[in-house]
Amino acid sequence: MDAPVRHDWTPDEIMALFDKPFMDLVYEAQGVHRLYHDPNKVQLSQLISIKTGGCAEDCSYCSQSSKHQKTTGLSATKLMEVERVVAAAKKAKAGGASRYCMGAAWTSPKERDMDTLLAMVEGVKAEGLETCMTLGMLDKCQADRLADAGLDYYNHNVDTSEEFYGEIITTRTYQERLDTLAHVRAAGINVCSGGIVGMGEKREDRAGMLRTLANLPEHPQSVPINMLVAVPGTPLENVDKLDPFEFVRTIAVARIMMPKSEVRLSAGRQEMSEELQSLCFLAGASSIFYGEQLLTTANPENNKDMALFAKLGLKPA
Repeated sequence: MDAPVRHDWTPDEIMALFDKPFMDLVYEAQGVHRLYHDPNKVQLSQLISIKTGGCAEDCSYCSQSSKHQKTTGLSATKLMEVERVVAAAKKAKAGGASRYCMGAAWTSPKERDMDTLLAMVEGVKAEGLETCMTLGMLDKCQADRLADAGLDYYNHNVDTSEEFYGEIITTRTYQERLDTLAHVRAAGINVCSGGIVGMGEKREDRAGMLRTLANLPEHPQSVPINMLVAVPGTPLENVDKLDPFEFVRTIAVARIMMPKSEVRLSAGRQEMSEELQSLCFLAGASSIFYGEQLLTTANPENNKDMALFAKLGLKPA
């Protein structure tokens, strides 16, 4: 089976993938997956919120937006101390994680916080973990400084298609997100970028999101696919849930379009059955967020994940 790495996907080609019979699509995705990945291993990443709430952005899905703070009841916190972050990373490694992701609810990091962030990267790397951060938008200088500190990955999701984006976020542009990814890539940091599905978008928007990512000059090394967690108090709290099979289709199409990338089964797993998660692994998901807490939403307990891995014969990568 041939699965070349392409950067010239057309909307019609992507929609043709989405429209395939489900069994054919998953079969094709699993074949592509086996060309570049061990089908019985899953990479484990753990996520910690190093600064929660108070974000000036108006992302409709996010409980951390200051615009939704009164209705979600989420209190803003200050940036965590380096020692606490490193101690939590050490615990994550002992639990099986190989990558530690640090997230802060910001439009972009302030200069006064940069030295602390750099110390976090250095401290977590010293524990033998890969490092990842998501801090909002970065300029070239910030990306270069994080790279010099040894940051392995930077997460900045495009969230959805450019066409649907304005329905979800108005405080930063789609192009600004792409600019941040370009700064990260130019600094030599691995790109982690994906999106959220189930926000009321159409299939064409899911296809458009994947086209944006796959047609970048280099595919993101990690592609997190999040199922919306409809948080009470956010504008999307009552959105209709996405059909689970459509979620699996999105995973499968991402795998086919970005064959070498880690496709990460991300937010929303708490509400997914073991059977649905298993279909996602069959469709090419090669990574999960591990641990009982994401930024502000719950995640399956570690022992539940290990029990599912045992049933499927999967092992941490």
